[in-house]
Amino acid sequence: MGNSTIERLPRLLALVPYLVSRPGVAVSEVAADFGVGEQQLRRDLELLWMCGLPGYGPGDLIDLSFSGDTVTVVYDAGMRKPLRLTGQEATSLQVALRALSETPGIADTDAVRRALAKVENAAGQAHPAGMVVGLNDVSGPVSAATGGTVEWAVKHRRVLRIRYYTASRDEITERTVDPMRLVLLEGRGYLEAWCRRSRGVRLFRLDRVDGAESLDEHARPPAEALNTDFSAGPFRPLPDQPSAELELRPEARWVAEYYPVDERTDLPDGRTRVVLRYSDRAWIVRLVLGLGGRGRVTAPAELATEVRQRAYAALERSGHPLST
Repeated sequence: MGNSTIERLPRLLALVPYLVSRPGVAVSEVAADFGVGEQQLRRDLELLWMCGLPGYGPGDLIDLSFSGDTVTVVYDAGMRKPLRLTGQEATSLQVALRALSETPGIADTDAVRRALAKVENAAGQAHPAGMVVGLNDVSGPVSAATGGTVEWAVKHRRVLRIRYYTASRDEITERTVDPMRLVLLEGRGYLEAWCRRSRGVRLFRLDRVDGAESLDEHARPPAEALNTDFSAGPFRPLPDQPSAELELRPEARWVAEYYPVDERTDLPDGRTRVVLRYSDRAWIVRLVLGLGGRGRVTAPAELATEVRQRAYAALERSGHPLST
């Protein structure tokens, strides 16, 4: 166990700073901390002897010293500190991992999502939420035609006509907007713009823009159209907006990735508990019913009852009522 390339590379990268901070540590203790057998760990240490700086001669390669059953790093080849990502590096890695997690055929999407969660946490420390970006940082699942049109309109300050899918109402609407900027929030790209239909500043998630057309009109957001401050988080729910607590099985965890959630808790049995705000009660009922047995409402009780009654009614109509 623990000897595949995917598992071994992160361990090798972490081993040197670990050993530098613990000179003379017992091999058995290192193996236990990294969750591998001593034989596998010794193979890792032997491989480290062949790693180092360009030149790859004496004085360039990592050097280890063994004394009995202990090990000490003599020369670390510059790997003394754990890997740290710059804001740009973290953003690029986020976008790549998110695109990978949404690619059909990936064998272990859970592993990709766990890695994405860790990088998102690191990215939050590397740069503030709402970092202004270019399209190259947020392309991901956004179509090239739509993304190119949006970026051109932002750059040249042109009005956009977009077809936009609003998940909370499960509807597609046409909007005419005055673009303000592109921002990156929690690894996803958004267009911040003055929406003429809503008469307010709105965020439009780029992968939900179904089509975009640049108009021959200069964008002129009104004076009250100020850039949103995302320092306290990307989304500010309305005070009277209701929320639902859902428990999701592993195959339904995409809900927490696709919709903004207030809270997310990974449970010991592999399920995930989320708190999701909604503006349309019929929409949240449809969402849970669509999950089948892969998700359920745990609060509020009246919403759980409504979902259950709707499910019973659907089974009755299909000719497969539940026995009571």
